[in-house]
Amino acid sequence: MTQDENKLYNPNWAKHGYIQVYTGNGKGKTTASLGLCMRALGRNWKVLLVMFTKGGDNYGELISFKKLSPEINDNLTIVQAGLDRIIYSDNISNDDETEIQKGWKVVKEAIRNKAYNLIIMDEANIAIDLGLIDLDDVIETLKGKPEEMEIVLTGRNAKQEIIDIAHLVSKIEPVKHYWDTGVVAREGIEY
Repeated sequence: MTQDENKLYNPNWAKHGYIQVYTGNGKGKTTASLGLCMRALGRNWKVLLVMFTKGGDNYGELISFKKLSPEINDNLTIVQAGLDRIIYSDNISNDDETEIQKGWKVVKEAIRNKAYNLIIMDEANIAIDLGLIDLDDVIETLKGKPEEMEIVLTGRNAKQEIIDIAHLVSKIEPVKHYWDTGVVAREGIEY
């Protein structure tokens, strides 16, 4: 096999970007993506974190990110695309849709402009499931991503069409959870 033929069979995987999905009803989907974010920032990657359905400033990760060194922080862009509340199918407002659409527009422009090495679409699966982001538009956009760009989608209820085009899918399911005993969300652990 010639060197050129070998390149066809052994591409430089380090420069290839994949689509990752963290879904399921268990705890840890956002946490996993934030760990990946920190790893990428440590390697000097440019990272876009869009937090769909999440507004407000009472998230421990936002507090931590503000304290990163200027060199690292220069490579991180955070966009909150949600109101300061939890949304469900029965409480969606026009303001929710407006905020989520603003975030989706940022993601699409970032993909088109090849502006980042890693894009994390936190809770995008929820926004898609609730019909606040068009599934067909997401599929088309993800299929057109730059070869070297890594994209992560988190959130429950990932659509099968997204799972089908993803390269890595982790389904996080609860085995046991302290919430079932009445423990409420704890600062520093859940937010």
